[in-house]
Amino acid sequence: MRARIAVALLLGAGVSAAAAGCGGGRSAVAVPGGNAADGPKLIVAYGCGSCHTIAGVEGADGKVGPPLAHFADRRYIAGQLPNAPENLVRWIMDPQAAEPGTVMPDLDVGEPQARDIAAYLYRH
Repeated sequence: MRARIAVALLLGAGVSAAAAGCGGGRSAVAVPGGNAADGPKLIVAYGCGSCHTIAGVEGADGKVGPPLAHFADRRYIAGQLPNAPENLVRWIMDPQAAEPGTVMPDLDVGEPQARDIAAYLYRH
């Protein structure tokens, strides 16, 4: 009986881990040095909303790139980079270096600004 309970618990944990690996369950992600409160004004200044729909940013209703809601729940950035703060910061700063040939333009975003934008995206 104990063995069956142990197996059931292990299987349940495996299913939960597998579900988390498919994109669910990641909540607040901290971006070292990032200030989420400054994200919206930077998103507007760099024109991110001309291509992306971004929750909480007025005028960010672009349809060229993917909507950026629930970014912390995604497994990948641009379909190939593991979703981690440093990868997102690098992607925002120089998307061509992260994925040569991507249609996302290099907007000359500095590192402090990229950290603030990333911090915002991880919270919305």
